[in-house]
Amino acid sequence: MNLPSKATQPTMYFIGVTTTKSSIMKLFPLWAEALGLKDAVIKGIDIDIHAKPEVYREVVEFIKNDELSLGALVTTHKIDLYDAASDLFDYLDPHAQMFKELSSISKKNGRLEGYAKDPISSGLAMEAFIPDHYWNNGGEVLILGCGGSALAISSYLTEKDHGNNLPSKIILTNRSKPRLDSAKELLSQLDTQVQFDYHLCPDPAQNDEVMGALKPYSLVINATGLGKDRPGSPLTDLGKYPQNGLVWELNYRGELDFMHQALRQKEQRNLHVEDGWIYFIHGWTQVIAEVFHVDIQGEVLEKCAKIAESIK
Repeated sequence: MNLPSKATQPTMYFIGVTTTKSSIMKLFPLWAEALGLKDAVIKGIDIDIHAKPEVYREVVEFIKNDELSLGALVTTHKIDLYDAASDLFDYLDPHAQMFKELSSISKKNGRLEGYAKDPISSGLAMEAFIPDHYWNNGGEVLILGCGGSALAISSYLTEKDHGNNLPSKIILTNRSKPRLDSAKELLSQLDTQVQFDYHLCPDPAQNDEVMGALKPYSLVINATGLGKDRPGSPLTDLGKYPQNGLVWELNYRGELDFMHQALRQKEQRNLHVEDGWIYFIHGWTQVIAEVFHVDIQGEVLEKCAKIAESIK
């Protein structure tokens, strides 16, 4: 881990695995200028996947006690950081408490606050590519991976505001049983009629099998992180995507093997294939708004999106 030294100007951190490769390092200075965030900078903190609890605690304590360290966006480590350091926060929002994950760290009136922003940012991203009344076609959702993004997406898709426009079933798979069991326990708290199924799939061929049983008009999501910080895909090249389906690769950088597998079947299966770029924009603007206490909606959000597109 590369714990930074004391901040000398307003600083936001990116807590991840390979932060220097992220587009946010080029994008943040442009956004900061557009948002009027004078002298604000961003710094990356790279932590190995599933690091020891004391590593996460050290990072949170540093941000909490350093005056000009204003907050952070957390990716990959959302659940592990919550498990290790949630007691260090003065406030945790309801989503953070329910799903036991943290994607946003900020300060307000001397309090250290933690938020799970993914239910909001993933919802905004899905609204951009899922057609209106899409779930009236009877399709299901397959989420590969049971991390924080999977929980957030499940929460959004089952919100009562959607009325009857709900997937017929949400299926989650994961390589490890503890994470799968944890997801099952947490998602059982949702007040919804949507059925959830869980499959332990340590081998990609097992994910192929689960995906092969999906109904037409289903949505398949790569929420594993494979293809970004780690090589590979949760599927093999033999996996068949659902006819007339939607495919969402949550990653926007890296090899994106999962997305390329889908693109090879795009015409034959009549697929819409989406990468994680819009999710990236909403994810970051939600947290920047919290950290710097600025409003990023409407025209301001559109301006940020245009700036992002210019460097994509």
